Amino acid sequence: MIRTVIFDMDGVIIDTEPIHRHAFFAEFAELNIPVSAAEYTTFLGKSTRNVFQALKQKYHLPQDVEAMVARKRELFNRAFDEDAGLDLLPGVRHLMEDLRQHDVQLVVASSASKATIARVFDRFALRPYFTHLVSGEDFAESKPHPAIFLRAAELAETPVTECIVIEDAANGIAAARAAGIYCVAYASPHSEGQDLAQANRIVHDFAELDAASIKAIGG
Repeated sequence: MIRTVIFDMDGVIIDTEPIHRHAFFAEFAELNIPVSAAEYTTFLGKSTRNVFQALKQKYHLPQDVEAMVARKRELFNRAFDEDAGLDLLPGVRHLMEDLRQHDVQLVVASSASKATIARVFDRFALRPYFTHLVSGEDFAESKPHPAIFLRAAELAETPVTECIVIEDAANGIAAARAAGIYCVAYASPHSEGQDLAQANRIVHDFAELDAASIKAIGG
């Protein structure tokens, strides 16, 4: 029986991916590097630090990685604060409420920074639903490495066989599989180009999920 649901954040709880994309490409323009849309899709699910570490090496950038990370965060924060229409993805709050009412523990395991996670959780009052918030900035390797999901299960004190992950990116799905955790892929309209085929299940609407069916997985 499933006791813990581990949520990715960007593209699963909230549709911040277009804001991240805007911030990244604004900085790519400042750095004068030719990152294509196709290359960008390979970054989804990775931490900003890991993205800029790879780009620094590929393009021989003189800028410090931490400075580039800070600039991207500045661009993201500005766009996030100015977007009055930003909201949670349809149905996800209802799913979280249903899971909590049925004593399923919720954990976030996001490649986003702690500051970005806090920004989202404070704006949308999400903290009461979750017992732990795990940020990719605490790990040397990003998804598809399984470390972040293994840590989430450890904090939840739940065996991986009694957890599920909800993800929208191929890197996250690969990380869940590497961790030995059942993965539900949310087919987000803003995660184009992502291969979701390795997920155990694909949903297009959170109305397809509820606490009863989730708890029964693997039971």
